[in-house]
Amino acid sequence: MNAALSTAGRRRRFGWPRRVFSQVLLMQLAIAAGVTVLATGLFLAPFSAELDDQAMRRALAIAETTASTEVAADLVATDPTAGGPVQAEAERIRQSTGAEYVVVMDTRGVRWSHTDLDQIGRVVSTDPSDALAGKEVMELDSGTLGRSARGKAPLRDESGRIVGAVSVGIAYDSVRDRFLAAIPGLLAYAGGALAAGALAAYLISRRLQRQTHDLAFSDISALLTEREAMLHSLREGVVALDGTGRIRLINDEAQRLLGLGPDAIGRPLEVVLGAGRTTEVLAGRVVGEDLLAVQGSRVLVANRMSTDDGGAVVTLRDRTELERLGRELDATKGLIDALRAQDHEHANRMHTLLGLLELEMHEEAVEFVTEVVGVHRATAEQITERIHDPLPAALLVGKATVAAERGVSLRLSPGTLLPDRLIDPQGLVTVVGNLVDNALDAAAGSEDPRIEVELRAEGRTVVLVISDSGPGVSSDQRELVFSEGWSTKEPPAHGKRGLGLALVRRLAERQGGSARVGAGAHGGAQFTVVLPEALTEAEPGGSMERDGATGGGESPGAAREQATAGETR
Repeated sequence: MNAALSTAGRRRRFGWPRRVFSQVLLMQLAIAAGVTVLATGLFLAPFSAELDDQAMRRALAIAETTASTEVAADLVATDPTAGGPVQAEAERIRQSTGAEYVVVMDTRGVRWSHTDLDQIGRVVSTDPSDALAGKEVMELDSGTLGRSARGKAPLRDESGRIVGAVSVGIAYDSVRDRFLAAIPGLLAYAGGALAAGALAAYLISRRLQRQTHDLAFSDISALLTEREAMLHSLREGVVALDGTGRIRLINDEAQRLLGLGPDAIGRPLEVVLGAGRTTEVLAGRVVGEDLLAVQGSRVLVANRMSTDDGGAVVTLRDRTELERLGRELDATKGLIDALRAQDHEHANRMHTLLGLLELEMHEEAVEFVTEVVGVHRATAEQITERIHDPLPAALLVGKATVAAERGVSLRLSPGTLLPDRLIDPQGLVTVVGNLVDNALDAAAGSEDPRIEVELRAEGRTVVLVISDSGPGVSSDQRELVFSEGWSTKEPPAHGKRGLGLALVRRLAERQGGSARVGAGAHGGAQFTVVLPEALTEAEPGGSMERDGATGGGESPGAAREQATAGETR
């Protein structure tokens, strides 16, 4: 067992490292070493050929210089001897230039000069025909003195006639020595470059080690897989942004809540979401915790956390259902308060009625009951005669009761007329309920508190106008009141305010309409909501007569039944 553990340890020690830092460092060192060796080889290969070429050109230049002296005249006028003027001049040039030999020959190839005096008068060992034909020759060849870089030039007399040739040789050993002498310096430069590359590779790898927290590639792959599974299984929306405000990650829940698709990745927030509070919150231009935003018909709660690279991660929670339940709770609480007040008032009325009966004041008792019932019935009849759709009619009957208990007069304007042809009654109920609730809060406590509601049809468009006697809305706040999260009221126990009017405008704009606020006739605010295409087409055959304002075709009994139905809804 110990031997197996030792073998496994040796494998881990000498095998391919697992850490990203170690693998990248080894790869970069291998690349730097390979590039250095390749660059050195690519430099040395042409360097050797360049040295050979330089040696041959130097030899040819010496030969041409020799041929331009008085050697041609001496060659014609003298014999090839060791003490002749040709040998003396050639030896002088050889010593001054450092050439290995300077050989002067006649047209037969007989030497007139040579470093080995015994070779003077003999035929050269290599073919001089090209030089004797007037050509300049550069070559590497072997002769009596060994291998050398040679240059040959024709020798001409004063009339330009070729009388011989000059052959100059540079010892090849000297060229090789220059090449070998250059290698240590080149290797030193290559070693320095390799060391610099190794240092840079180490620094880069250390930075990579810090950024990857010294993880292995397999660990990074596993973390990425786990992150993807976790993000897309969360029931909260997650949006990651880079430093420029572009979306770099968005999970499935965030796509659903924001109404986006996978193609939103890599695009700026303003492009995919448009201008609005949701964009402001996600971009960090609105700061705070649990910030509210409305996207479409959804109420979202957003929290933003900045990252080290200048970006941010935003989490989104769907608060739509909770907000709806909270509003229903508020409505239920208000209804309970109204019922409690009605119960108290009803008890007082019953005691009054009982006293009248005990005093045997029967006619007065009948008048008292008729008056009490008539007030409520008149309110219900007024609403149902002008608003024929049961949902908004029932809502206004209930709101009228609540308003009466709070000391606020709620009445319909003379221009109210709404036929029973609504396409989305629930949406209109949401709009009317929010605006009436706000108007009740504003009008309560004012002098002569009142609310006036107008619902009318203009073709297929529904126009809603609600005015109150409250303090009104100043001109600089008439756009702010429709912003998510903006409110002048204390937040309720179940959450935050500032969503009702934002939802009203969003519902209106979703149908192509509008919502605005101005000054009302009663000194308070007046909210106007226009909902295009909110009604179906009128049926032929007089459906509009049945929807008339007077309701003259209905009998009093039918009106009472309708009013009673409106009260019970």
